[in-house]
Amino acid sequence: MIDADRIPLALYVHLPWCVRKCPYCDFNSHALPAAGLPEQPYLAALLDDLEHAAAAVAGREIVSVFFGGGTPSLFSARAVGSILARARAVLPFARDVEVTLEANPGTVEHGRFADYAAVGVNRISLGAQSFSDARLQALGRIHASGDIERAVGEVRRAGIANLNLDLMYALPGQDVAGALADVERALELEPTHLSHYQLTLEAETPFAKRPPPGLPDDDVAWSMQEACQGRLAAAGFEQYEVSGYARPGRRCRHNLVYWQFGDYLGLGAGAHGKVTARDAGGVITRTVRVRHPAAYLAATDSASRVAETRRVTAEELPFEFALNALRLNSGFAAADFERCTGLSADVLAERLGHAMQRGLVAGDGGNWYATPLGRRFLNDLQALFLPV
Repeated sequence: MIDADRIPLALYVHLPWCVRKCPYCDFNSHALPAAGLPEQPYLAALLDDLEHAAAAVAGREIVSVFFGGGTPSLFSARAVGSILARARAVLPFARDVEVTLEANPGTVEHGRFADYAAVGVNRISLGAQSFSDARLQALGRIHASGDIERAVGEVRRAGIANLNLDLMYALPGQDVAGALADVERALELEPTHLSHYQLTLEAETPFAKRPPPGLPDDDVAWSMQEACQGRLAAAGFEQYEVSGYARPGRRCRHNLVYWQFGDYLGLGAGAHGKVTARDAGGVITRTVRVRHPAAYLAATDSASRVAETRRVTAEELPFEFALNALRLNSGFAAADFERCTGLSADVLAERLGHAMQRGLVAGDGGNWYATPLGRRFLNDLQALFLPV
């Protein structure tokens, strides 16, 4: 039986607008409308969404809040503060709750981070992507490398100590030395966390339809990853997840909720949620809000903001759990699987056996984790856990 109160709970708030859509991005983000950012109408819809979503988890503690996008830093600190204040009023927050705001270095206003800190934001995630102006232009970013340094300076002056930088590699025209140079520049800014991930050509994006020239091949991309992993390890950053590197004590708590198969409320256009029921059945339900911001704003009640509600079946749970937990370098324990799914770990035996035979997983019977080979071919490993 699942005890929902022992499963960590997070809150995700999707703020879907950007100054300009990047050609590689397949996230649910949209260029600003000609009429400008509809901050107040969207805020009103979010607050109403929150009121209804909170009923399913009443009394459970929020361990992290993440404002993602889009470019959340387009929204005022007043709007962010209103959401946090209402969330605190309807749900208890952990004493050391982590509150992250994503920001684009090209949309930072002088003093804005101090305002965010004043309303409760204590972690900033900056979408740096690269410190090469040529690479940034190739990616369609609106900022230059100097904007990253200025934004980090503003974060520091605001007193926000917990800072993540997003970096990409395998960029158009990039070689191993260029990827390492980006890591070196990032390290000079002394972040507490780095997200380091490969540029991929996602379906239906402009880059997928018209790939940019000079993309490194898979072998070069792998060399970049290995070289950057080694440099980050030497600098004291632990790789704890596929693309996550952290100083001691600075792992992203919000992402850990996902990878450890925790629960999360998803608010805003296109946001996904996962909630475990408190009843004896411990039913796990996934929800998806309507995707387009215009449809989300046009919804007249909470039910019409939800595009999909789906119960996760017992047959799907091994895959859903493994899809997340095997991203962690530490993997998972049998007890974690049983606590989060209500199933016996015995249902994993055959799948784990196949994975071990192929050298993709290692473990001692109570704990399992992806081997270096398994991490390199993670999609193949995760697919072994699909329902028969």
